[in-house]
Amino acid sequence: MYVGRFVVVAPGVGAYRVSSRSFPNRQVVARDDALTVVPTADAEPTDNPYVSYNCVRRAAGEDGPLAVLGNGSHVDPIAEKLDLGYPPRDALAEALLALDYEKDDYDTPRVAGVVGAEEATIGTVRRDALLVEAVDEPTLVATYERDSPGPWDLAATDAAGAAREVYEAEFEHRVCAAGVEVVEYGVETAIVNGD
Repeated sequence: MYVGRFVVVAPGVGAYRVSSRSFPNRQVVARDDALTVVPTADAEPTDNPYVSYNCVRRAAGEDGPLAVLGNGSHVDPIAEKLDLGYPPRDALAEALLALDYEKDDYDTPRVAGVVGAEEATIGTVRRDALLVEAVDEPTLVATYERDSPGPWDLAATDAAGAAREVYEAEFEHRVCAAGVEVVEYGVETAIVNGD
């Protein structure tokens, strides 16, 4: 099954995976307080605005560090709103609503999650809905097929395990993945890039 890009979040841990039929030559790289999806050196040049973006950003929440995960440019304003003191639900809802679904050939939904040490919130904006909810068990939302938040069996409890687990999930066209672990003193990240 092809679900496109997806986010999985739970309190303390989360992951993001790029799955792509159109732009498979991408990787995740670390930059300051972000993990960024970028084309590989052998990728075809493109002016598509949805190919490169921060997929993970660290943020400072009222109750401690947070990590934001998502499939596009909405990750940055979500993190900025969290840094300003917005609750995760409001930061997700406002940024997703403002940027709306991607205006590409598929009306691709935007998916995102916020992970704290003791809390997690997940959201999506599609052509027909804006969905944002707090979760206390691993929950997945994807751009296609699984475009409403639903339970996901994530066994990993750390960043490296979460990145590896979502990368190896049985969905088609895997490209790369990122994982986060959030504890009271900070955010750990991990990357898995394809062969």
